[in-house]
Parts: sequence; structure tokens; C-alpha cells
Amino acid sequence: PRAVPPAADPAVISPQDPTLLIGSSLVATCTVSPESRLRAEDLYWTLNGRRLPAASYAALGPATLSVALARLNGSKQQSGDNLVCHSRDGGILAGSCLYVGLPPEKPVNITCWSKNMKDLTCKWAPGTEGETFLHTNYTLKYKLRWYGRDNTCQEYHTAGPYSCHIPKDLALFTPYEIWVEASNRLGVAVSDVVMLDILDVVTTDPPSDVHVSRVGDLEDQLSVRWSSPPALKDFLFQAKYQIQYRVEDSSEWKVVDDVGNQTSCRLAGLRPGTVYFVQVRCNPFGIYGSKKAGIWSDWSNPTAASTPRSERAAGGCDPKGGEQNTTLRRELKQFFGWVKKHAYGCSNLGIKLYDQWRVWLQKSHKTRNQVGKEP
Repeated sequence: PRAVPPAADPAVISPQDPTLLIGSSLVATCTVSPESRLRAEDLYWTLNGRRLPAASYAALGPATLSVALARLNGSKQQSGDNLVCHSRDGGILAGSCLYVGLPPEKPVNITCWSKNMKDLTCKWAPGTEGETFLHTNYTLKYKLRWYGRDNTCQEYHTAGPYSCHIPKDLALFTPYEIWVEASNRLGVAVSDVVMLDILDVVTTDPPSDVHVSRVGDLEDQLSVRWSSPPALKDFLFQAKYQIQYRVEDSSEWKVVDDVGNQTSCRLAGLRPGTVYFVQVRCNPFGIYGSKKAGIWSDWSNPTAASTPRSERAAGGCDPKGGEQNTTLRRELKQFFGWVKKHAYGCSNLGIKLYDQWRVWLQKSHKTRNQVGKEP
């Protein structure tokens, strides 16, 4: 049956504000009221302000003009594409919004973390395709695994476009079920359920007070010191640290993994007379007996320091009175070079390691002496 506009409206478009899948076709009609004294041949159509070709029109009666739209693409704006019926002089008679898109996909890659064991922040990805061309609403829900009702997260976009923050009222020592629901005009999709215990997803702020300094005149070393993250000092936990460093003119970071739970480290094997940038991060583990490692914090802000310039490169000579100091520096350099080769990372330089080096040095001297005596 033909749509007849109410007396107050100059025209009516049918269907009004339809929702369609990408690739669909649509035939829309514009029927003018008798009071307008307009006829079908007095009308034309626009889509998002662009006039549609007359070849797509058809007069379905003296007061009704249709337009055929084939293989529709996704809406150019989430509020819908504007399909408008005009009179010959350009006046707007009626309008309709076309919502063209896809149903939501199942959200994926849910990850969560807690900064103080009372809150929880989660983020996710909106499916493999992502873009639906329609306004899609995401809702993070959670509940205690064995009892309790569904709860809905309220603070969205706190850690990016697909994230939500639960600030308080979370229980410890009890696993939670967490999932995300996505909905738009074409449907609903629900993620897989993630189960987690707050104690297993704790992270911290980056270590604070990071200081990098020279190690006397040793031209290939820097000392790094830092303080534990302050936020978790009241909780029972251990921490392990990582260091990364790079030279000033490079974007490639070198990572030191075996720092352990100490809050200082000596970097060896560096280039003399070179500026280095250093960062530290923390991973809390063993919180209240949890057997799982926590989540790495962000890296601290870069801290810069330079190694001393090589004496040889400077072209200077030690006075004769300094020969003993020169020998000591040379042996220290040999020792730390050996450590770099036979140890790794930030292992403590204990007396046993020094004894091993002295044995190696003696064997090295004995081998050189034997070679020198050969005819």
C-alpha cells in the first residue's frame, strides 16, 4: 500500500531509517501530500548531499517517486547516511537515515591488570575485522566465579578506545569471570570468558629514582641504581627487574634479563666516550604466595650518562710515577672483559669469580711463555 503523509508533513520516505547489511540493495519511495501540489516529476533524491542519477528513479504514481540503490557500501558516518527527497527548487521535503554495516564480531584478546590489588583495568580488541560501519557499543561484565551476580564496568576508554576500569570493591583469593559484549543495530556478539585472580595480574608503576653513573675511570662500564616502586611496599611480594640500554645515535635497545631482585646493576662491555640511555622496569611476583608472575610495568623514563673517553684515544701518556696505576687499570679492564665473556648480565662479582679469573690469567701467561720458548 502507498504511504500517505500526515497533513503536517510535505512528504514521507519509506522505509524510514532502515538498517542494512553491506552489499544490500534498497528501493525507497517519497510520497508527497496533496496539499503540496507537487507531482512525482517535480522531485529528486540526494544521498549525503550528492544528487542521485535520474536513471535510478521510477514514478510509482502521480505523487510517489522511488529510487533504487544497489550494492550499498558501509555508512560513511556512524550516525547514518542521509537520504533526502527534494522538490524541484531544492527544498527538503523529507529525509531518512540509512544504516549500512556489519553485525559486531566477537571481541578478542582480553587482557587485565591491577595497580593496587583493589582495582582492575581491562582492554580488548573488537574482533578480526573491527570496523562495522555502525555505532557499536562494548560492555565489560564480570562476576565472582562460583557465586555473585553479573556486574557491569562503568569507566570506559581509560586505557584506550577498547578498555574499562573497575576502581574498587574487588575480592582477593577468588577468581573472577570477565567477558565483553558488543552490540549494534545488526546484532550482538559475546567474547569468550576470561578467568583470573587479581593477585595474578598485579603490575606496578615503573621503578623510581633511576640513576646512571660512571664506575671510576673504567671506560667500558656504567653503574645503574634505582628504587623499588612505592605503590606496593605495603604488600608481601618480590620483584624482578629488567634493564634496557642503547647508545645515543641508535634506536636499538639491548635488554639485560638476569637482574633478579637487586636494585642496582653494572653494565659492562660498553663503548668508551659514548652516551647511553638506560631504562628499568619491574615485574612483581609471589604476592601473598601467588605462584604466577605479575605483569611487567612500563619502562622508566630514559636516563642518560656517558662512559669515560679512552686514554689511548686521547693520545696522552701516563707519567712514570703512575705506572703502577696503569697496570692496575689494565688488569681491571682484562678482568671485566673476562667477566663479560664468561659471566653474563648483572651477576655479582664475587671473590670466587675473581679467583677463577686469576687461574685463567696464569694459564694464559704459561701458554704464552711456552710458545715463546719453542725453537
